[in-house]
Amino acid sequence: MDIPVLKVGIMAREEILFTLRGEYLTDDLSLIISGPCKAVRSSAGIYFESGDHHLNFRDNLNLVPVVEKTGSFSIHLVTIGIDFHWERQEDQVFKGALSFITDGDKIQAINLVSIEDYLLSVISSEMSATASLDFLKAHAVISRSWLLAQVQKNQKLQNENLGYQNTFRSEDELITWYDREDHQNFDVCADDHCQRYQGITRATTAVSELAVHETHGEVLVFKGLICDARFSKCCGGLTELFENVWEPVSHPYLKVIVDNSLQPELIPDLSNENTFANWMHSTPDVFCNTSDPKVLSQVLNDYDQETNDFFRWKVTYSQKELSDLIKFRTGIDFGLIADLIPVKRGASGRLIELKIVGSSRSMIIGKELEIRKTLSKTHLYSSAFIVEIRECAGQKEFILHGSGWGHGVGLCQIGAAVMGEKGYPYREILAHYFTGAKVERRYTI
Repeated sequence: MDIPVLKVGIMAREEILFTLRGEYLTDDLSLIISGPCKAVRSSAGIYFESGDHHLNFRDNLNLVPVVEKTGSFSIHLVTIGIDFHWERQEDQVFKGALSFITDGDKIQAINLVSIEDYLLSVISSEMSATASLDFLKAHAVISRSWLLAQVQKNQKLQNENLGYQNTFRSEDELITWYDREDHQNFDVCADDHCQRYQGITRATTAVSELAVHETHGEVLVFKGLICDARFSKCCGGLTELFENVWEPVSHPYLKVIVDNSLQPELIPDLSNENTFANWMHSTPDVFCNTSDPKVLSQVLNDYDQETNDFFRWKVTYSQKELSDLIKFRTGIDFGLIADLIPVKRGASGRLIELKIVGSSRSMIIGKELEIRKTLSKTHLYSSAFIVEIRECAGQKEFILHGSGWGHGVGLCQIGAAVMGEKGYPYREILAHYFTGAKVERRYTI
């Protein structure tokens, strides 16, 4: 197997400003370009401007570095952390080739890059490149596995012309999840929706380069197939099942585990309301229950550390605030919100279905990310929460007591960072989170 080259969707806009650092060729080899450039969606397709060059391309424009190893480019004002509390714009630098395609009334910028160069960026973008070697090696393996699994899934959908339905809606229910629904023109996107990829903007270190190099070509495999290896920031003490977050497919290697060395028979049933409530108000002895700044700084970049109360957290809304928020986020007028009723919880206590009860209408929503998007201006840390309703000055006050950060499926980044600090080798870290999966090398240098 050759080293795969990925198509990574960076951004889609009507106009994209970028700078080529070094000489680039148009794909028809007719023009050598460098320096500041602009690509604009036009009625004819793509209008391209660079210095004295003013060109029109019908559907796509491909720019390839003359010298592959030294070619790089900057894309200006890339939005990162889309819809999250740290959302912002920044200039980012990338290696490899750059492609533009028409996408409705916009143009989509796509980076064509080797998977190993991509992983160097992910390791430095998803977490601090100063983390322990074994934690970084574990993350390199799961990031590589997840990526190749997504490429294979995308190819299968295209080859078999399979539709991907991720939303089921009726008058009284909205169940939706977010995974492959908008990635038809590239393998993965560059933001947290997939894996946080910021090119070579984040400085790499010798240890992060070593982690990628020493695991070169290694993936997690279960019964001969590459694992769809997921990860999130903090599981909150118990991991979640894949099918409770995305499509109803069970992956045997993504079992429910307690994030410590306890035996499987000691796993509490957090789908039970009373059990989950007791768990929420406890301080379980699990790997990800840490406030150690050394460990947290390994996983969280500066903007991630703007808040760090994620193992157990609390959000409070007045009745009017919650009612206005839900109307704004869903576009549905529920009236004055009277109650939030858990309908179905997953193995980690994360809500799969939540009933919103208002003075005008009621509706069940799911899955976990839809719930998180509905109940926050950005995203709640997780859907693992209980609802406390109090009377305050004649109005109801809604207090959400929550656990963990993210969907909770697969590797828990903070838990894995703690394991790395405790001296666990990367294969043991992977074995802890991915039951029965094995590490195999699928390609070499």
